[in-house]
Amino acid sequence: MDKDHDNKTILHLDMDAFYASVEQLDDPTLRGLPVIVGGHRMRGVVCACSYEARNFGVHSAMPMSRAVRLCPEAIVRPVRMSRYQGVSRQVFAVFGRYTDLVEPLSVDEAFLDVTGSRRLFGSGWDIAEKIRYDVRQEIGLAVSAGIAHNKFLAKLASEQAKPDGIYQVPEQVDAFLLPLPLKRLWGVGPVMLRQLHSLGLQTVGDLRNMHRSVLEKRFGQAGGHLYRLARGEDSRCVEPERSIKSIGHEDTFEYDIRDTDTLQVVLLDLIERVAPRLRRKNVIGTTLTLKVKYSDFTTVTRSKTVAAGIRHADEMYKLARTLLDKTEAGRKPVRLLGISLSNLTAAGGGQGLLFEQEKRQEMTDLEEAMDRLRELYGEKGICRATLLARRQRGSSGD
Repeated sequence: MDKDHDNKTILHLDMDAFYASVEQLDDPTLRGLPVIVGGHRMRGVVCACSYEARNFGVHSAMPMSRAVRLCPEAIVRPVRMSRYQGVSRQVFAVFGRYTDLVEPLSVDEAFLDVTGSRRLFGSGWDIAEKIRYDVRQEIGLAVSAGIAHNKFLAKLASEQAKPDGIYQVPEQVDAFLLPLPLKRLWGVGPVMLRQLHSLGLQTVGDLRNMHRSVLEKRFGQAGGHLYRLARGEDSRCVEPERSIKSIGHEDTFEYDIRDTDTLQVVLLDLIERVAPRLRRKNVIGTTLTLKVKYSDFTTVTRSKTVAAGIRHADEMYKLARTLLDKTEAGRKPVRLLGISLSNLTAAGGGQGLLFEQEKRQEMTDLEEAMDRLRELYGEKGICRATLLARRQRGSSGD
């Protein structure tokens, strides 16, 4: 192993039950109670839940109907993504005090390379404790921290530390790594786990005993990945400028929707939520993807790539409607609709006809003016007339 790499100090910091913890922070009467974040009690899926709810067997991505059967006394709260993002920015500002090398994984977790910060702030353990203290005192939330010499082991360590703890992988890595169950390994999902179990493998130690050629023959490139993980190897660096792959939004409905006109209104609403995020990031995308989940839980996607790029709500809506027409929406009841834009690049990088550029700039100016009004008066302060009734009712999910 590379000695320089072994000398690195990597932290994996993970907010505990983040969405639910923010709800308990904003409403102290919820503290100590089972809280589920996800919208309507009988529709959609669990986005997050408090540890009190987890004690009943509730977990993220579980259907809400099952979650409330397991925990009938649960308090269900809708997703408030703008609030969570605001708290996330506060938390990440604390992270940034201790190192510039912060790689966000989501709104509630990140890798930090604090190798260069040790002289100023102390050991990795000292830095993790300082960060945990600052977040607790200034924001009121708990952070679990894992410490290791690489990202893979640091993430395993933070899982070991939960909830509200800190764990450092020992110098003798095998004492920590080998007894772990295989499901703890990065990238081992249910299908691969069943395959590994069929080979008689239960722990990382069992996997360590497998020859690399056997694993690669059985699992292809993933076999080499498993071989390295079983030895605690991970050469990836912390990347502070982690690129955004896509921007999107989806809604799970309180009732199945069959009416095409209603679906088109929902589609416009989704796009009006995605477009401002594109402008804030100053990016355009070339591939628009529509996601439709029917009442029988089957899911289809339809995509279209536009070489010139897509950024504005009107052009997104026209394209999304043609994709919607290529599904069975309207003939089959729909329980979820989603829209996303991928293959993102910096805005303004392409060239086009002068007239098209002027027209696009007019659209940009208009939409940015609407963004400023929403910042002053909120989402309901200004919206298209078509969406007025829907925004007043409020959506049922995220």
